[in-house]
Amino acid sequence: MGKLIGRFAIFGVAGGIVLLIIIALFSTKPEPQRANAAPQPVAVFVEEARQETVALTVHSQGQARPRTQINLVPQVTGRITYVNPSFIEGGFFEAGETLVRIDDADYHLAVTRAAALVAQAQQGLAREQAEAELAAREWADLGEGEASALTLREPQLADARAQLASAQASLQAARLDLERTRVSAPFDGRVLVKSADLGQFVTTGTPLGEVFSTDTILVRLPLTDNDLGLLGIPIAYNAGPDSEGIPVKLTAVLAGEAREWTGYINRTESAIDPQTRVLYATAEVEDPYGAAAAGGAPLAVGLFVDAEIQGRNVQNAVVLPRSALRGENTVFVVNEGGTLDIRTVTVVTSSTDRLVVSSGVGGGEMIVVSPIRGASAGMRLRSLDASGDVLPDYSATIETETDEEPTETESEPSDGEAVASAG
Repeated sequence: MGKLIGRFAIFGVAGGIVLLIIIALFSTKPEPQRANAAPQPVAVFVEEARQETVALTVHSQGQARPRTQINLVPQVTGRITYVNPSFIEGGFFEAGETLVRIDDADYHLAVTRAAALVAQAQQGLAREQAEAELAAREWADLGEGEASALTLREPQLADARAQLASAQASLQAARLDLERTRVSAPFDGRVLVKSADLGQFVTTGTPLGEVFSTDTILVRLPLTDNDLGLLGIPIAYNAGPDSEGIPVKLTAVLAGEAREWTGYINRTESAIDPQTRVLYATAEVEDPYGAAAAGGAPLAVGLFVDAEIQGRNVQNAVVLPRSALRGENTVFVVNEGGTLDIRTVTVVTSSTDRLVVSSGVGGGEMIVVSPIRGASAGMRLRSLDASGDVLPDYSATIETETDEEPTETESEPSDGEAVASAG
């Protein structure tokens, strides 16, 4: 029993010593420094807004097609006896050049028969004229009063004249049929499709092929209502004979190279498309296989092209980077001193790299082009240019609060006092 009491006494003394050591450590630990709770400025990239006159452009797409495209069909019946070597898919031909010739033997005979009928009718008319003159002289010598038309053979003379006119018309028709055995096109062009060949028997209306003119290529470009506003043209636009129209640059990648052609929009179509709600404008490229060929590459029929149309000029417009736009019409502006200002702007047009506005922002103002989380008016900012350098005039500075000097009553305890306190 005495040994047990002695062990409890030893444990009690050791616990008291440990408790004193813990109290001494807590009483001598340093006071925690107060953290500065003032918010730090948010770093953003900015660019200066530029005020200038902007030439607006409208972008569209379309397919090249010929101004004139027709089907070649014969007007007479017969067997094809000649085919022009150029009458093949992709072949070039000139206006009036014979492309296909049909056997004309029967039509030469028809001309000969019609010419004989004309000669007979002429003889008949001459005979009737002589008889009419003889009847008139006889009546003048023997008759009394006014002679009747039948007595003077006027009906017979009129019939002879009609017979001659009919024969002459038949001769003209035979000659036309003979000319129509030669098939040609009334313009310079190219062959798109060939449907008949040498030796084939064709009738009136049988398709021989499809050809198109090469003088002008048309591109049908869809324009929205906003596009019409950027171009500044009415819905019923027509350039007229004294104006070339609105310049348009057509581009496409052809044979692995970027090609460019210049054309002009000279009219819009008469109605808005009821399905797409767009109005189509027609761009014309003159001489696409000659002077307008880009680097020797003509504007081929069927090619899809991108169109850049020159629009109206906007005076005193403000140009911003495209990344400056927030939502539909909001821009963040940094005021002098580094505070954020949220502006509502009027957007005239935008592209992948720039934004053109007409109000809300002035030239020379600093525009935020980097993302900001939780943006609010008056937020403090630290502005950086494109190279990452700080712009002092457009950066906020925050004063750091310093700790007060300790007074005598709040001075740290001396070593002796600390030891005494621990004891």
